[in-house]
Amino acid sequence: MKKILITEFMEQESVDKMSEIFDVTYDTTLHNNQDRLSSLIAMTDAVIVRNKTQLTEELLLKANKLIFVGRLGVGLDNIDTNFCSANNIFVQPATGMNADSVAEYVITCALSLLKNIPISHSGTASGQWPRTSIESRELGGKTLGLLGFGTIGRKVCRLAQVFGAEVIAYDPFVQKSDISEFNISLVEQEKLFSLSDVISIHLPLTNDTKDLINENSFNLMERNPIIINSSRGSIVNENDLIKAYSQNVISGFALDVYSSEPIKEDFYKQISNSMNCILTPHTSGVTSESNIRVSEFITEKTISFLNG
Repeated sequence: MKKILITEFMEQESVDKMSEIFDVTYDTTLHNNQDRLSSLIAMTDAVIVRNKTQLTEELLLKANKLIFVGRLGVGLDNIDTNFCSANNIFVQPATGMNADSVAEYVITCALSLLKNIPISHSGTASGQWPRTSIESRELGGKTLGLLGFGTIGRKVCRLAQVFGAEVIAYDPFVQKSDISEFNISLVEQEKLFSLSDVISIHLPLTNDTKDLINENSFNLMERNPIIINSSRGSIVNENDLIKAYSQNVISGFALDVYSSEPIKEDFYKQISNSMNCILTPHTSGVTSESNIRVSEFITEKTISFLNG
């Protein structure tokens, strides 16, 4: 009987469905137990992970039987995909399954930060009454710049247009003919920085995108924009982000992903209740509904691959 190893949270119904067919080991603590993970993966045909389990070359070298990796999410930077490709290990992300959740998160953050709700909340909760001292703006009529126009970017676009926002996007892998239905403009990256009131990042982490949003990028931003990153943390240089906010180059920011997770003290110590910002623990794509969709999708793909 083929063996499946699941190292992080998965919906129990999906685990049970695979257990009817295969020998399944489900242990959500394995990502913290490298010795046991190394031992178990050596006997495994398929492994299913989220983002905490690091499938490095060192670990994968011990996985002599491994033929399938299921990723309960989209990002693959915790998986040595080059090693997998070279060794006939198929990697299956849950592409699109949490896109609705992330898109809702982006719009929620954009609306909240445009209206300075974090500052209004902290002021009101501390006994102040900042009714006239805090500016509040609408998304309608603003320009939303999307860095990346894949599945999530397109869903964000549709939601933003409902509010009357103008949407522009930078994506070198997208042709104008492919997106005629969306009524947006494809622009160069520098122009997106200069024209946008809200900038939302929807890019993979690569050598080209690491530290893409840095001091030089902020210097090109002319409209005091809001920055939202629900993609990958290292795309935004966090020190340059804080500096840009303190110098009023940007008017707010929302981060769901970070260069180091959990976030380190030297970063969160720079955050105060007086800042127009939202920090969340890498949960923009994690909802009750998306967990079910992601788990069911990876379950079906795993069963199909192992039985193929």
